[in-house]
Amino acid sequence: MKLSALCYIVLVMAGLTTSAISPGPLRTAAQVSGDSQAARALTWLEKNVATINDEQARITEIPAPPFHEASRAAYLKKLLASAGLRVSTDKAGNILGELPGSNEKELVVLAAHLDTVFPVGTEVQVKREGNRLIGPGISDNGTGLAALVALARALHDAKLKPERSILFVADVGEEGEGNLRGMRALVENLKPRLKFVIALDGAATDYVTTKALGSRRIEITVSGPGGHSWSDFGLPNPINALARGITRFIQVKVPDSPRTTYNVGQIEGGTSVNSIPFRASIKVDLRSEEEGELERLEAELRRAMQSGVDDESSSARSHGAALEMTVRVLGVRPSGELQSTSPLLTALRDADAFLGNSSRLECSSTDANIPLSMGVDAISIGAGGTAGGAHSLNEWYDSTGREMGLKRVLLTLLGVAGITSTGGSR
Repeated sequence: MKLSALCYIVLVMAGLTTSAISPGPLRTAAQVSGDSQAARALTWLEKNVATINDEQARITEIPAPPFHEASRAAYLKKLLASAGLRVSTDKAGNILGELPGSNEKELVVLAAHLDTVFPVGTEVQVKREGNRLIGPGISDNGTGLAALVALARALHDAKLKPERSILFVADVGEEGEGNLRGMRALVENLKPRLKFVIALDGAATDYVTTKALGSRRIEITVSGPGGHSWSDFGLPNPINALARGITRFIQVKVPDSPRTTYNVGQIEGGTSVNSIPFRASIKVDLRSEEEGELERLEAELRRAMQSGVDDESSSARSHGAALEMTVRVLGVRPSGELQSTSPLLTALRDADAFLGNSSRLECSSTDANIPLSMGVDAISIGAGGTAGGAHSLNEWYDSTGREMGLKRVLLTLLGVAGITSTGGSR
């Protein structure tokens, strides 16, 4: 009897099944690099850094404000099609480019989000200073999108066929109130085939996001009759009500562990300095490493703001006029965590060791939130180089060391996708 069969019998007798076993990657980094076709893809990445940088600048100069990603999506569709992929657009607006594997029933997704945080009308021209590219969104997520295209081109140049199919995805709605809508739709539609998801976000190679940071974005609006600041003095004021509520809410204690945060990020309302506003609103961002703490914080926010409305109403000189509070949930990002035994994490660690890179595990809010929350193994990683000033008009990207980051992604990707090789080993 073969040892593998004997081990299986022992596991069954112990009450375990094969689903309880966490197999390693299909290919180690050394095995991937030793395949002649994969080696050609790795060499392509190393030799084409300047071309990838130029493409990154072109991508970044196509505006992609929240909910307005269509122009950039159309450009990415052309780029992925030119890399020999089977390209389509789904109902959410995601661009999908499939590299069929010998096993088309299973998918490994490599994704990068299309959208930026910058509103319509933002100047997005890229400036160059030595190795630096400077412009809004140049790293987040110009880096990820340029890497997505580069990896597709490298595999096409190498004529490499994976074992599991690889789906290259440029997805919408990662930032802000986009609420991860692109990745949400993707996972819901493809979950029966999904094995692993790798999200490319920014440049950093010194960490890997394996834990999804849960968040909720809440809008609270207070409405009232409004009036003149002099003749109608004494009417309840929606801005005053919000101020009272905010003052209460920021007194709420949050734990260091699990790390939990809040931010009152926007306040809007009023028509003029001499008018009692008829409407005012705030937008609040709540985050926590644990869902239970997030639920508690949202409940505290609702109570504090309602108390602010009640206090303002009871303090008003004109008691016949009422204030009304409405709460709207702008977005919910679920939490989740990758198991330490995941083949995807093993492949990433193996790639790091092979390349001499060191990376730590991180908790963050990324496209990986959705697959992790739905039981699909996922990570979010940077695509190489260095960057700074994220979400600012002076965001920058430096391509020094980019080739290592790209190789890290490719080795991880092929580690879990496998290679149907016809070229043999070197």
